[in-house]
Amino acid sequence: MEFLLATGIGIVTAAGIWLLLRGRSFPVVLGLSLLGYAVNVFIFAMGRLWTGAAPIVDRGPDVADPLPQALVLTAIVIGFATTGFVIELALRSRHDNGSDHVDGQEPRR
Repeated sequence: MEFLLATGIGIVTAAGIWLLLRGRSFPVVLGLSLLGYAVNVFIFAMGRLWTGAAPIVDRGPDVADPLPQALVLTAIVIGFATTGFVIELALRSRHDNGSDHVDGQEPRR
């Protein structure tokens, strides 16, 4: 299971980096979102999934750590806000430059 999770995170990270290196605004936004999702899954996986454990310190030996879940929840909210902001910047750049290319100029063929 660990190999499958690590492979999945690696594939999502690689796809995000590949999309970031594209020349258009929309793939760059998708790449940033994929990288954010990969980091969130990584943080969540580092906290381990506990079943039947108390969420806060209890008398039992098994205690689940609530910090990774809280960090991921906060990162999801911040990621949505950042994605909305980046989309607005891309739309404004397209309006001002007349192109959705990242550097504002179409490549010459």
